[in-house]
Amino acid sequence: MKNLNISVISAGLVLALGAGTAMADRSEWPSSFTVGTASQGGTYFTYGSGWANLVADEIGVPGGGEVTGGPNQNLALVHNGDMAFGMTTMGPAAEALAGESPIAPGVPLDNACAMFPMYETPFSVTVLSNSGIESIDDIPSGASIGFGPSGSTSDTYFPRMLEELGVDFDRRNGGWSDLAGQLQDGLIDVIAFAAGVPIPAVSQLEVQTDINIIEFTQAEQQQIMDTFPVAAFEIPAETYQTLSEGARAVSMWNFAIARCDLPESFVYEATRAVMENNERMVQIHRAARFSVPENYDKNGVLAWHPGAARWFNENGFSIDADMIHN
Repeated sequence: MKNLNISVISAGLVLALGAGTAMADRSEWPSSFTVGTASQGGTYFTYGSGWANLVADEIGVPGGGEVTGGPNQNLALVHNGDMAFGMTTMGPAAEALAGESPIAPGVPLDNACAMFPMYETPFSVTVLSNSGIESIDDIPSGASIGFGPSGSTSDTYFPRMLEELGVDFDRRNGGWSDLAGQLQDGLIDVIAFAAGVPIPAVSQLEVQTDINIIEFTQAEQQQIMDTFPVAAFEIPAETYQTLSEGARAVSMWNFAIARCDLPESFVYEATRAVMENNERMVQIHRAARFSVPENYDKNGVLAWHPGAARWFNENGFSIDADMIHN
């Protein structure tokens, strides 16, 4: 009986210590969190708002997505502590680390850490079918082209890409939904999208009117790949009703980011919530089919948050110590 009592007391002490550790970990967590996304009508907004809600449900901390100017602004907001989490692409991330972000020129934004892989962002061109534009070469000189929100991945890279291909244009900015409305009303000629597919604004456009999704030629694709930090990509035919076959494009990887000084256990649980619930993520947006742990190696730019790195390392995806923020 004495031995039994000692065993019961010991077990109770272990449980109490475990509970105390858990309470101590959570005591350092924020009372709520915000995820920086991008404009409404784009993939970032749909995806980011969805994963914020999923994480909030899974870990019991209120959270939500917030409209922002996209990857560059998200890096700055997370770095400055205005938001806990955000979403970015690898090109803007590399520029931000080097102090070359258009949001904060000369200031290395190094307090934003990698959290988990999201998906590839294809760069694609959409026009109305009655425009007569069926290729990049068909875009008339001086055409008004919408490049998304100012400072977004599209706005940062797509104008340079089209200039590289010899296109002369009048640059316009705005949210994707707003630009889609302008295209339909004839106020602009072209939208140059950089967003995970299917892009909500394009899906809505093709329901309301006839559109062309313009692909790059092989030569154009190679020329862009030789000049910019992008890879070859094909937009699958089943992505849009408009496509009868895959469309040649280029793409850049997106990663979720976390403020580097957030508690390790908080980011660990938030990472676990997304990485272990891919079916729910795909229900939020089809681009999340690429949000799987195996794609962790697509990040060669940002240091990993220690909490995120711990989840990956525990689950068989090795992240080197020199790639983990300390």
